[in-house]
Amino acid sequence: MKKMFLTILMATALSGVLTAAEASTPVASAATNAVATAAPAADAKKADPDLQQRVADLEAYVSNGTRGSDAADAKVSSKLDGTAGPGHNAWMMTSAALVLFMTLPGLALFYGGLVRRKNVLSVLAQCLGIAGLVSIMWWAFGYSFVFADGTGAGKVIGDFGKFAFLKDVTSAPNTNYSYWVSHNVFSMYQMMFAIITPALIIGAIAERMKFSAILLFVALWMIVVYFPLAHMVWGVTGLMNGVWNPDAKIKAIDFAGGTVVHMSSGWSALILCIILGKRLGFGKEPMPPHSMVLCMVGTGMLWVGWYGFNAGSAVAADGVAANAFMTTTMATAVASFAWAMAEYVIRGKPSILGFCSGAVAGLVVITPACGFVNVTGSIIIGVAAGLIPFFAVLKLKAWLGYDDALDTFGVHAVGGTLGALMTGILATGSVNANITDANAAAKANGLAKLVGNGLWIEQIKAIGITLTLAVVGTLIIAYIVKAVVGLRANEEVETIGLDLAEHGEEGYHTA
Repeated sequence: MKKMFLTILMATALSGVLTAAEASTPVASAATNAVATAAPAADAKKADPDLQQRVADLEAYVSNGTRGSDAADAKVSSKLDGTAGPGHNAWMMTSAALVLFMTLPGLALFYGGLVRRKNVLSVLAQCLGIAGLVSIMWWAFGYSFVFADGTGAGKVIGDFGKFAFLKDVTSAPNTNYSYWVSHNVFSMYQMMFAIITPALIIGAIAERMKFSAILLFVALWMIVVYFPLAHMVWGVTGLMNGVWNPDAKIKAIDFAGGTVVHMSSGWSALILCIILGKRLGFGKEPMPPHSMVLCMVGTGMLWVGWYGFNAGSAVAADGVAANAFMTTTMATAVASFAWAMAEYVIRGKPSILGFCSGAVAGLVVITPACGFVNVTGSIIIGVAAGLIPFFAVLKLKAWLGYDDALDTFGVHAVGGTLGALMTGILATGSVNANITDANAAAKANGLAKLVGNGLWIEQIKAIGITLTLAVVGTLIIAYIVKAVVGLRANEEVETIGLDLAEHGEEGYHTA
């Protein structure tokens, strides 16, 4: 009786709230909702929802499910059509801010602390420049290339015309990606990923690449590598979107960017630093970080911001986000400890740089897996993330002799590749129903049957495509940039430092 009474009370209260909301809805808001409706003519024929359906819509909001009107064959409308959910929206706006916080100032300080003091401002300028450039590209055509469906959308790139200049990207949800998050919030959230990805590359070419060359390289790289790859993995019609594309040819999964962000940037960074050449004096004179304090502060900011990166990729404040939050925390903590302890054993001293590098490696490797693995899986990933990238940085770099200034390849390329593979091995439907038969797309394309039964093969296919696109694309772009503006600062500029020579400023002034 008590349960029945509470149900009736909630339904009565909801009815009053929704009626009041309808009465107070301004004309402009109603127009916005009308624009967001996919087929207004069809909606006009749908029956008005009864009280039971309106309560069901509220329950759908709480559980991040579909409204009664969201089904293609729905015969009832919803009072919440075109309306974003306040809680989910708030989480996604917070997550967008956290991901931007990863770049500005997190990555800027992390990389800035690792370079020599004469180049610290150049790293900050590069991060700021990339943020502005990518934002403009995202507005003009990038978002449409990545996330638009429509007649012009394919498996490799989205429909340019649909969302160009963020046309029709309003506060109503785009139900291809979320039922309860505003389309404009989703687009800004994804823009933050687009900003940090090319910014990661500058770690490999720090202290010697011209600012003009970096901007031109990034502009071309976004078009050739990032936008197509992001569409293939996350776009609703994407070639490798095993979770949401029922026609996906490669049934791969990538929760938050192991392939899209870390593999693409890390492998591109390796190719670019080899083409660019080594820093003057590399291997002949010491080049220690000028401020491990800044590096540690930046690492902490990256770790905090990464919760928006990983848990935010659920695109809802729900149980999947909660699991990603937990797995991200555990993998990162374990990897930071494992890297430093490996140093302790081999070198006799655990360094702050070791703790910081391990934390970032843990964040990288758990990224594609965080929403698909349980906590035990995250511990396994943490151990691997602390040891395998450590080996790549300590041994592989010395064996091959490349000058990856801040170990972008060792951490992001090796870590991202490792994470993509381990996701295929450790993913479980028990923490995310979207990779089970409960998700129609995963059932239709066969992903649900592959989880725990050969998914790693699909992951290898995705790894191969990502690696090929990043390597070949970077090779072509680098030589184009070299021919147009030149890649490298001259010897005098490199000796003086990029701060004074390219930006006319110094990071520090002595009395």
